[in-house]
Amino acid sequence: MRQPAGRIGITGGSGFIGSCVADRMTTAGSDVVALDTRPPQRSDVAYRHVDVLDLAEVVQATRDLDAVFHLAGVSDASDALARPVSAVQVNVAGTANVFEASRRNDVRRTVLASTAWVYAGAHGDAPIDEEAPFHLPSAGHIYTSSKITEELIAHNYCELYGTPFTILRYGDVYGPGMSENFVIPRFVRQALGGETNTVNGDGSQFRNYVYVDDLADAHLAALSGDAENEVFNLKGPEPITIRRIAEEVRGLLGAPFRGRHRGCRRPASPARERRPGRRRCRTTACRDSSGR
Repeated sequence: MRQPAGRIGITGGSGFIGSCVADRMTTAGSDVVALDTRPPQRSDVAYRHVDVLDLAEVVQATRDLDAVFHLAGVSDASDALARPVSAVQVNVAGTANVFEASRRNDVRRTVLASTAWVYAGAHGDAPIDEEAPFHLPSAGHIYTSSKITEELIAHNYCELYGTPFTILRYGDVYGPGMSENFVIPRFVRQALGGETNTVNGDGSQFRNYVYVDDLADAHLAALSGDAENEVFNLKGPEPITIRRIAEEVRGLLGAPFRGRHRGCRRPASPARERRPGRRRCRTTACRDSSGR
């Protein structure tokens, strides 16, 4: 697989997913720079302090990069619901700043971390895929709207300025280092503490989980020529119910669980019920200002 030579920058490169992507790129022989507000854990990964809301800082930090993975942003829907203005500023303005920096610095590829939540605003019969058109009034959540807008910015910069992109729509990512607020580490923590895991309702709510190392492999593949100006779903091959997770934890750690009917802490996303497919599609071809 051919990938851009030289340095690869990762906004949010010190976070859960960003750290794993940095590990994968470093193992593949790339020169990696974490672009974040806190330094990375690895000493062999270069670090540049970057606030994605500071355009001048983003432009300066990406001046010598050949590719940028843009992972920084508000990624928890509950946080976006609680602080919608902040979520829009970070996700939308931050993404615009990254693509503007890529345009000014002639970055060869800008890879945008999106989400399967965008399918809440898509029309079509399940399973739907990357070709499904968006129906914006159906987005249903400020987080979904912000991520759809990020994708539109990527397409706009390609169409208007010739800035190449790849969009990766994440499913639910799990693995070492993930936030303890999510269901898998929460169930494990409760089990180790002798607590009973609580499953809301009948536990039929499902997620298409993808392991973080598999996700990192996909980021390396996203630098190939075939992935330029493409959109990809990155999600697990089958839906996993919350009840199944609780049963697995019980089997491994002997932790009991019970069902309880109460309001969900995190807003449900129609995207999770519509089961986006895994077929790749060709997106709008990138052209420069000459119309090529």
